[in-house]
Amino acid sequence: MTKKVILIADDEPQLRLLVRTTLEDEDYDIYEAEDGQQVLEVAAQISPDLFLLDNMMPILDGIAVCKALRANPKFCDRPIIMLTAKFQQRDIEMGKAAGVSYYLTKPFSPLELLTLIEEILT
Repeated sequence: MTKKVILIADDEPQLRLLVRTTLEDEDYDIYEAEDGQQVLEVAAQISPDLFLLDNMMPILDGIAVCKALRANPKFCDRPIIMLTAKFQQRDIEMGKAAGVSYYLTKPFSPLELLTLIEEILT
């Protein structure tokens, strides 16, 4: 089985570490980005199977990144999980309108994240 590629994008190093630690014993190749521009640059190089995006990132926020990914034929159908502290109904609606596949609010359960990712990628 080929490993699935996951790109974690969050400006908080501790959160990227938590997600990486949650996923690294599984069969995934994990890459990281710390801002929205870096997400697009890294994605072009590695072509992730799944994106984990924070909404509040420097340079480009998660919504802008999501829109850019959805506009790219290479990524338009790839699942995007928004990991964010912004959980007001209007934030969720903006995310869905931008193309977010799943919404997980911080703080989240690492087990819940792992289960969701396994469901998406199998």
